[in-house]
Amino acid sequence: MAASRTLTTFRLPPLPTIREIIKLFRLQAVKQLSQNFLLDLRLTDKIVRKAGNLTNAYVYEVGPGPGGITRSILNASVAELLVVEKDSRFIPGLQMLSDAAPGKLRIVHGDVLTFKVERAFPESLKRQWEDDPPNVHIIGNLPFNVSTPLIIRWLENVSQRDGPFAYGRTQMMLTFQQEVAERLTASTGSRQRSRLSVMAQHLCHVRHAFTIPGRAFVPKPEVDVGVVHFTPLVRPAIEQPFKLVEKVVRSAFQFRRKHCHRGLGMLFPEAQRLESTGKLLQMADVDPTLRPTHLSVSHFGSLCDVYRKMCDEDPQLFAYNFREECRDNKCRSQEQEDDRGHSRL
Repeated sequence: MAASRTLTTFRLPPLPTIREIIKLFRLQAVKQLSQNFLLDLRLTDKIVRKAGNLTNAYVYEVGPGPGGITRSILNASVAELLVVEKDSRFIPGLQMLSDAAPGKLRIVHGDVLTFKVERAFPESLKRQWEDDPPNVHIIGNLPFNVSTPLIIRWLENVSQRDGPFAYGRTQMMLTFQQEVAERLTASTGSRQRSRLSVMAQHLCHVRHAFTIPGRAFVPKPEVDVGVVHFTPLVRPAIEQPFKLVEKVVRSAFQFRRKHCHRGLGMLFPEAQRLESTGKLLQMADVDPTLRPTHLSVSHFGSLCDVYRKMCDEDPQLFAYNFREECRDNKCRSQEQEDDRGHSRL
């Protein structure tokens, strides 16, 4: 019981402020890395609070930087906090926090895109997918330049139940450019509806927790920042392989202002495009004149199911890439033009 009380009442001792840490270690945000520091601990506390009850939890923080959110996580009485930071300039400041929280903060100098978090926490934390989420959380103020590729990678991990989701339905609280946050949470028919909307929402319950004004960051970005919470669904809304779903959704949004048949046609070689696109839409019972933004997750589920059957009937179909066909056609046209030019000489 005493150990439990110690865990639940932990507070960091007095420390230099984040602004003082930045001055002490002469830290500057690198524009090329899309770095922006959040100095207001009231806002970092709010991010952590909105992530849920972290008492005795195991937390994986990505991109801690000078350690603002890190402090708020430690003050939430977590069992252990693992931070992965690529920029070596931030390691001394994080080490100062580690010294102030013995046994609680583990620092890895590495890249979140390659770090194997599935090996980082005790096996005993793992839960069945159908159970409640495990006591493992991901929290991060992501650099803008990695936020989209990282969430796509993690969504694929959700679909395969590996990576951070080897523990179960691990919850995530992450920051994005406001525009990206709006895309992730956009409803069917909204202006912000996009590929990201469908890819995230067919695998997770996605909630826009709140918005942080750009002026709260140093240096001030040109946009506001959205804080988004993800909880993986017990059962995905589209029960097809991630790569197949991604291909169908990407094709549909290829021409987002045109009718959906235009983009979906890019799934098929030119010679059979008209016939196969018509077959896909008819069998999926989807109106070809709907715009991509008006296609629901259910619509995409039907389209993916039919496309999967068509791929099973034609094993070469899934490998088809319309961009490669366009390049080949252009090359052939150029060769024919060159031949005609030589014949005139």
